[in-house]
Amino acid sequence: MGPQKTTTEAAELKSAHNNTHTHDYRETHDRAPASDVDSILEASRAADTAVPEGGYGWVVVAGLTVVAWWNVGTSYSWGVIQVALIREDVSPASTLSFVGSLSAAMVSAMALANARVIRRVGVRWSALLGISILGISEIACSFLVRNIIGLFFTAGLILGIGKSHCTMTQATAPPQYFHRKRGLANGIVVAGGGFGGAVISVALNALIEKVGLDWTYRVLGLSTIVTGLPAAWLVKERYPVRPSGFIEWRLFKDLNFVLILLAGAAATFPLLVPPFFIPLYGQSIGLSSRVGAALLAAFNFSSAVGRILCGQMCDMIGAVNTLFVSLLITALSMLVIWPFSTTFAPLLAFSIVNGLSNGGFFSIMPTVVGNVFGSARVSVAMGMIVTSWGAGYLMVIDVHLDAKFTYVLNTDDSFRAHRSLVTYSMLTADRRTDIGHIGRQFCILGQ
Repeated sequence: MGPQKTTTEAAELKSAHNNTHTHDYRETHDRAPASDVDSILEASRAADTAVPEGGYGWVVVAGLTVVAWWNVGTSYSWGVIQVALIREDVSPASTLSFVGSLSAAMVSAMALANARVIRRVGVRWSALLGISILGISEIACSFLVRNIIGLFFTAGLILGIGKSHCTMTQATAPPQYFHRKRGLANGIVVAGGGFGGAVISVALNALIEKVGLDWTYRVLGLSTIVTGLPAAWLVKERYPVRPSGFIEWRLFKDLNFVLILLAGAAATFPLLVPPFFIPLYGQSIGLSSRVGAALLAAFNFSSAVGRILCGQMCDMIGAVNTLFVSLLITALSMLVIWPFSTTFAPLLAFSIVNGLSNGGFFSIMPTVVGNVFGSARVSVAMGMIVTSWGAGYLMVIDVHLDAKFTYVLNTDDSFRAHRSLVTYSMLTADRRTDIGHIGRQFCILGQ
């Protein structure tokens, strides 16, 4: 009986050892008080030592890449739809840009609420809900495409709610499966949005020419549901997201968090201006709608490449350092290349360079948050940070509600009018570099 007991105990000890990493995260958080920031960070680091660095994580990345394809890709293709709506006299550009910006702003407005949804139901159901809302809202758009009020609700408000669900899921799931390759994993996920935007922008322009806006929206909505739902079902968390408060107020006492929040808030001000206005601006300098769609596709493709490269750089030189480089290149592209973009060649150069750094921002931020503040609080910390992006997303709205620019756009269709508007919108880019530099001085480099 003695040897048998010893063997049994050894087997139990071995089983317990194999499950240590699985339960370590939960047990540590059960012991750690929710208000103790350091305890949560230490628990995150303990959990990170046991991440598989792949495995089913690559399946999750693949699923989220498809989710991002539709979530981000449709946002970055709005410029094509906007040109078509203007051509059909649905509403002036000063109003239609409001619709596109509203959907983006809803990502920020709903970020904290959707972070809570993830903690309650998990990333899978959040992704399924987000994709379902995206598809249904796009199909609804097809019946209200010539009703500007209807577009505000469907293409603006409802679509934005779906995007927020998808965005928070994209930021929350990958850090649970990756540590050393976290930047690359995040980069691949959001690169799906860049590739999606490249393909969707060209496809939308072709569909609009052949079947009109109504059926274009129906095809878009059905495609989102048919391909997006199976992909969303593949997404699952490695461990349940830690329950926490709606807002983690203690983070505001962390200088690193405040600086990253401010840097992100400033950085988003000009980010949506190029994808929203490249097709419209191209038309104002005499380019066809097909060329405008191709320029937007180049921007989106370059954005996808930039997201992967910046994700890889996060793992090599640190997420905060990569964020600084990305913001600097974005600012320089707007200050150095854009003023000369009066013909096709320089406009193409601007689309490529700005796309590279523009897209990188969205792959870097989840990595910065996970590395600096802990993978265990990615959902709540990203929710707080994404909420601060709302003002930047509404920048396009702010410009077009300005009486001067509304008058100019509605009465002058020349390239000078459009260039003045876009330049005004993007001038905040140099401010983001200053904040990024300050953040670089204080944040933990090499994370």
